[in-house]
This record gives sequence, structure tokens and C-alpha cells, in this order.
Amino acid sequence: MLPKPRYESDVSVEQALRSRRSIRSFEPDPLTLAEVSQLLWAAQGVTGYRFRTAPSAGALYPLEVRLVVGNVDGLPAGVYRYVSHEHALVKVLEGDVRDELATAAVWQEWAGKGSIVLVFSAVYERTTKKYGDRGIRYAHIEVGHAAQNVYLQAETLGLGTVMVGAFMDSTVKQLLQMSDEEQPLAILPVGRPR
Repeated sequence: MLPKPRYESDVSVEQALRSRRSIRSFEPDPLTLAEVSQLLWAAQGVTGYRFRTAPSAGALYPLEVRLVVGNVDGLPAGVYRYVSHEHALVKVLEGDVRDELATAAVWQEWAGKGSIVLVFSAVYERTTKKYGDRGIRYAHIEVGHAAQNVYLQAETLGLGTVMVGAFMDSTVKQLLQMSDEEQPLAILPVGRPR
């Protein structure tokens, strides 16, 4: 179980929008478990019956979030799957795989330099069963919403992130032990800006 997310901050949405930037250089400092909890809640947390922080076509929620931990106080390095409805983590893999993830991201070293890395994937069938092939487009739109939530939440926490879209899909899937039906969509390293 993760610490309960907070629902208020001293930073307005307008302030976060104005100051948000893509950050590619991070301090080696650890994040707290409370910060990680807040970021995951912003990405795909539950806000009420069947609803989450990011909109989803038909409330079908095709997105999955993996947390790649390198440096978090109280949380061992490894790969975890975020379980939205429980606001909890399930360990998938032990050990720090951030360097391998950066290599899979076409050698973009910043992709592995955050204290954590959030990796979004989609199970397209969740939306295509209702909307046909257009459901794939809806999943892509949804990951944009969720990633922007991470950007804005990071800003309120004094953290930074960057959206990485260039990566070798099959390598990311294998490295993070994604299911066959999952398709990786985005990598967001998060850390304290340098």
C-alpha cells in the first residue's frame, strides 16, 4: 500500500502550467515514498467510483503504469506495477534496471537518470472491444492526459520529468515483463532537477 495522496497544494494549476518544463538532468537524491505515491495517483489514481485522474473513453482505462525504482527512500530498487483501485504497488522485478531502460530508449541517457521512471503501456483491447480500431487512438490520447498530469504533479512537488517516446518496444516489454497484450507508449523519468 502507498501513502494516501493529498488533494490540495500550495501551487495552483495556473502556476504549474506556467512553470512546467521538460527536465533532462536530475540530481541523484532519493524521492520519498509520499512523492512517489502522489505521482502515481496523478497518473492513474482513482478519484471516485470508476473514475481516475485522467479521462478515458468510455471509462475503460486501457493504461497500465510501471514504476521503475532506482532511488526512493523505503522502497527497494526494482520494477513495480501500480494497482490504481488499491493505490498500491505489486513488485514485478528486483533490481535497478534504469540503465537498461535508457539503452532501450535509443540511448537517451536521461531516460534512466531520474530517481524513478514511470512507464505507461496500453492494453488496446479494453477500448477496441467497444470502439473498434479507433480505440487505439483513444488510448494514445489518454496517455497524453496522464503524462501531463505527471508533469503538473511533478511541478507542484519541486520535481521534474520529460516525456520519452523513442524506444525499442520489444526491449521495453521484455525488460519490464509486460504481458503480451500490453504495448509500451511512454517513458517518464522523474527526479529533482539539477
